[in-house]
Amino acid sequence: MAKISINLATGTLQQPEIIVGIDLGTTNSLVAFIDPDKNPKVINDTGKGLLVPSIVHFNAAGVPLVGNEAREFLITDPANTIFSVKRLLGRSYKDVAEKQDTFSYKLIDDNNDSLVKIQAGDKFYTPIELSAEILKELRKRAEHALKTPVNRAVITVPAYFNDSQRQATRDAGRLAGLDVLRIVNEPTAASLAYGIGLDPAEQKTIAVYDLGGGTFDVSILAIQNGIFEVLSTNGNTFLGGDDFDRAIVHYWIENNKLDTAVLKADNILMQQLRLKAEEAKKALSSQNLFNEKLGDIWCTLDKQTFEQLIASKVAGTLNSCKQALADANLTVKDIDDVIMAGGSTRTPYVKAQVAAFFGRPPHDHINPDEVVALGAAIQADILAGNRPDILLLDVTPLSLGIETTGGLMDVIIPRNAKVPAKAGRQYTTSVDGQVNMKISVFQGERGPVKENRKLAEFELKGIPPMPAAVPKVHINFVLNADGILTVQATELRSGVKQEIDIRPSYGLTDSVTHAESEVTQRMLIEARAAGEQLLFTAEQFIGRNKYLLNSMELNETKLQTGALKQALLSGNKDLILKKSAELNEFTRPFAERLMEEAVAQAMRGKKTD
Repeated sequence: MAKISINLATGTLQQPEIIVGIDLGTTNSLVAFIDPDKNPKVINDTGKGLLVPSIVHFNAAGVPLVGNEAREFLITDPANTIFSVKRLLGRSYKDVAEKQDTFSYKLIDDNNDSLVKIQAGDKFYTPIELSAEILKELRKRAEHALKTPVNRAVITVPAYFNDSQRQATRDAGRLAGLDVLRIVNEPTAASLAYGIGLDPAEQKTIAVYDLGGGTFDVSILAIQNGIFEVLSTNGNTFLGGDDFDRAIVHYWIENNKLDTAVLKADNILMQQLRLKAEEAKKALSSQNLFNEKLGDIWCTLDKQTFEQLIASKVAGTLNSCKQALADANLTVKDIDDVIMAGGSTRTPYVKAQVAAFFGRPPHDHINPDEVVALGAAIQADILAGNRPDILLLDVTPLSLGIETTGGLMDVIIPRNAKVPAKAGRQYTTSVDGQVNMKISVFQGERGPVKENRKLAEFELKGIPPMPAAVPKVHINFVLNADGILTVQATELRSGVKQEIDIRPSYGLTDSVTHAESEVTQRMLIEARAAGEQLLFTAEQFIGRNKYLLNSMELNETKLQTGALKQALLSGNKDLILKKSAELNEFTRPFAERLMEEAVAQAMRGKKTD
């Protein structure tokens, strides 16, 4: 007997489960679906607007507010209001340390390569958890508007996102209770939204120029017989409209001769300047002069100066376009259409420069904020089996390989290889009787592995003892449709085998049900390990260099190390991180003092000579 679902809220027959398309953006996020007329449509829930600002605010009780409601706290409580979190996905503190001044909230420097953490109040969050809050809000709005549960989604990412960033996005989706069916490149989604390639008879080569709030990428796609093939990608995951705003702020700071040290300490004023800069940028799309006051600060900017401020950044995007064309062995004459995506392409100067570069006006009639989400909804429809005539092939944005003798990178799957992909290579031992082989997997384009990003490391154990160069070890890389990697190592003579799914140290399993408890447990383990390391370092330092500290500093250090020891016993992740941050901050000057003492001694030695 067939079951019929009825929507109790409306009394109507329940439609089949909807798979939504989500654009998780740096500045704004949105969710789209295919309506009953088979058209992609962005969801506008209860008059809140189509766009959900990618902002999370935590109140005094640690309860999150997301989107429009969080935006108003950017000025009144900037330290606990997180924006542009997409720029932090899949990154460690070392990756973003130079950009710390672009954020009004606190990033935690824990002196290791684990995922960067953000402090709000007395709690610490990863970008995965914060992105999950944004995705929960999108899911809630979709369910409210569609009057049906939403459990499955396609989520888009910049084409240049690396393996760590893609995995972090997928993990955020699972934390939000979503089964993420596919991670799709944003330019691919944009081309779908314009309907290019939906006609099987159409043959085109297109360029998708996608400049959002925090990321830029360009993709060259060949479309033939309903097959989308990404020929190449290039871009910058730290370039976007946020950087236009930042350039304006710096210009106003110089023009008004403002004290940068004072500004750095005044989070609220910096946020006001940033938001005023965003206002100026938007205004200059339709007028020639912006002239307003913020307190005693004149915020004046004309269109020509604005274009000079962003010229080098726009030139950087065009250099990426040149590289993408070169990688695809094409010239601008081979490009049939240019598509614009991302809110920052509204800037007239950007449109003019892109048109001049490609020698043709770009497609920009679909709202650039919506185009990626609309395309993601079409991709969701394809995955649901409703468009069997369309096939999407993608590429990996960075080369994948292993470390070989001399610390060099041996590429197994090259950059821009078609995804899904499978490739392998044979290796051997370098020492007689070697029974284990360490396999280190890297991602990047540089020759020395130390210049690339390490993804994982494992050992192939149990190789039968043989003379050097006799064992035959086959390393196989399998890259799935989401750009996630599995590495297999097999010693062919004995059949000894080892396999690993490459997931960053902060990655989650595929289980949606246990995702939240798993990430909490993992963060506790990481916090404890970092805390224990800091405690050991601090105690060692004090033991050796006590003479550099006065009695007050020694007593305070003793109190803080004691507090950290208690926190480590408590099993409270946030308390451990808080006490670690306090100890780290208090003892930081001691190391500087030791360095100064060493330099002074060296100088005294020179004078004696």
